[in-house]
Amino acid sequence: MTAHAQPRSSPTLPLIAMGALLVVVLLAVAASRWLGAAPDIDAASPIVAERMLRFEDRADGGIDVIDARGGAHIDTVAPGSNGFLRSAMRGLVRERKRRGIGDTLPFELSARADGRLTLLDPGTGRRIDLEAFGPANAGAFSRLLAPAGAP
Repeated sequence: MTAHAQPRSSPTLPLIAMGALLVVVLLAVAASRWLGAAPDIDAASPIVAERMLRFEDRADGGIDVIDARGGAHIDTVAPGSNGFLRSAMRGLVRERKRRGIGDTLPFELSARADGRLTLLDPGTGRRIDLEAFGPANAGAFSRLLAPAGAP
């Protein structure tokens, strides 16, 4: 006796349904982008604290943090410490250099009423939502909002 192989039927209906669902999702995303349906998250919560900052490299590998409005020295990041602050600033400065933007324009550090903490580069328009990286990493920047001399 020989066994006859039954031809396999492909599950066409489920494949068509998945393809149609994918097309609908892509069209919905494209329509929301084109129509500007995305909410303005900056308008949702008022700024409760803001500081304009400049970051200056030191000869010893540290970073001086300067209040751009008054010129006061806020903090010094010791050489080899605070890797999150260093990497965040390195990425922003790299983008400025790529676009030919100088280092005189300060960065904007803002705390909002809903707890969000953002670092904005007004030169490139790039924004980092710092709280998304956890409280310890956001804390590296939130302490820079404190008035000079405050703990």
